[in-house]
Amino acid sequence: MEKSLRISVIGELRVEGREQKMALPSSRKARALLAYLALTARPVRRQRLCELFWDLPDDPRASLRWALSKLRPILDTPSTQRVEADRERVSLVLDDVEVDFGTLRAQLFNNRTHMPVAELEEMADALAEPVLDGLDIAGGEDFQMWLMGEREDARLMRVNVLRRLATHAELEPSDRIKWAHRWLDLMPFDAQAASTLVAACRTTGRMREARDIERAFRETAAEAFIKLPADFGEPTPVKLLEKPEKPLRDSRPRWRLRSQSIGFCKAPDGVSIAYASVGSGPPLVKAANWLNHLELDWGSPIWGPTFLACAHERRFIRYDERGNGLSDWQVDDLSLDSFVTDLETVVDALGLERFPLLGLSQGCAVSIEYAARHPERVSGLVLISGYATGWRIGASKAEQERREAVMTLTRHGWGTPNPAYRQIFSQTFMPDAKPEELDWFNEFQRQTTSPENAARFQEAFGHIDVRESLPKIKAPTIVFHSRGDQRISIEQGRELAVGIPGAEFVPLDSRNHILLGSEPAWSVCLERAIAFLRRHGI
Repeated sequence: MEKSLRISVIGELRVEGREQKMALPSSRKARALLAYLALTARPVRRQRLCELFWDLPDDPRASLRWALSKLRPILDTPSTQRVEADRERVSLVLDDVEVDFGTLRAQLFNNRTHMPVAELEEMADALAEPVLDGLDIAGGEDFQMWLMGEREDARLMRVNVLRRLATHAELEPSDRIKWAHRWLDLMPFDAQAASTLVAACRTTGRMREARDIERAFRETAAEAFIKLPADFGEPTPVKLLEKPEKPLRDSRPRWRLRSQSIGFCKAPDGVSIAYASVGSGPPLVKAANWLNHLELDWGSPIWGPTFLACAHERRFIRYDERGNGLSDWQVDDLSLDSFVTDLETVVDALGLERFPLLGLSQGCAVSIEYAARHPERVSGLVLISGYATGWRIGASKAEQERREAVMTLTRHGWGTPNPAYRQIFSQTFMPDAKPEELDWFNEFQRQTTSPENAARFQEAFGHIDVRESLPKIKAPTIVFHSRGDQRISIEQGRELAVGIPGAEFVPLDSRNHILLGSEPAWSVCLERAIAFLRRHGI
């Protein structure tokens, strides 16, 4: 069906009817509001819009009403009301409206195998322009972070298009060189881009240019600790999911650290939450768990292989929950509700409409609660080492006393150089870890949060209870749990699978609560999770 209205957000904001271009308000904030509603494509709380665009002294609610009054004459007609607003929320009805960014995204990801050259070239040219050019300072810090995320989306989409053009079977090698050059310019650390360009130059007889490009990239790779594939220079993709021979020395996670984009958003109570995005493709969102740090995680012998796999052919999104990592440490509220709010804040800031959730440990409970509250937005759940109830609920008196003693030790010894206090956690998280892996995790925990917050997290996790939310889950779900998990028993993992309608349960041959990339159970978990997502078209 032909759309009555077209909103273009790539380049300068434009609105066009079937026969004419619409005159937009002179106010940058009103134009930015229109773009935000069009790209978000769902109802947004008035409070959230006020926080994005107006400071308190400006009477944000009145300013929002004024901006909406400027948009209605452009978007509404006597027969069609596109701007809908009630006392709580504002939305833009897009039934007969085309948004260029959404159209390009759908074209790209609905046609994953083959697209005509002319269509790809048109997309590459369109995506070369910045999203919402000229509206960088139309809102506050939260708006600017959101805009950075949209522009990063556009950049990764363009990378995808350039890759397809540079490797397109219907293009001559001489034509592919141009697109491979642009691909490498956009992704200067991408070995596949450099390899494709070198091979195309060789095929056309441009041997000197091929040698110069290869030599320059090898120098770049050495500086960035990038391990080149053995067949560098040939047009074959780098196998990112290949299991590394030496996980502790694999440099690819550190390379990913250089390519990830970090932003910040504010939860309703004013707490600043740090989030990161890396890779391209359909989104995969990881709920926060004990403990995270968006930068330190990538150098981890524990998290590095897992996060690298998550970013393969996907846009992998994760965040540091309140109280740790790059997010605010000085917070009043550490509770399940606040953890869910942090997740809501991040996905809202990124404008994600529908996505699968990955939960690890208490991140499983956060994912479950979010999916129960927002069933329309969660396309699938992958739950690893999770539980429905914390240690304050149902645990024996002896177990509760032991946990309280550990909290006391945490408050007094967490921040000291002596790792003995933190070793209490490391040993139960990963009893089969190597000494160097435990040493890394001990130091990582110390840098990630304060002693007081570490104790508060333990207390908050003890009160988690999502049992009533389990039967409300509508999304396809797969539950993984180690048979010998010494932190959370396999019975608790099985409880999740029993309580969630239709959930799959996969027991793993491991004693580790956190799976290590070097153990067979990690590979089993990864392969089954990928198969699950593909089977459900997620």
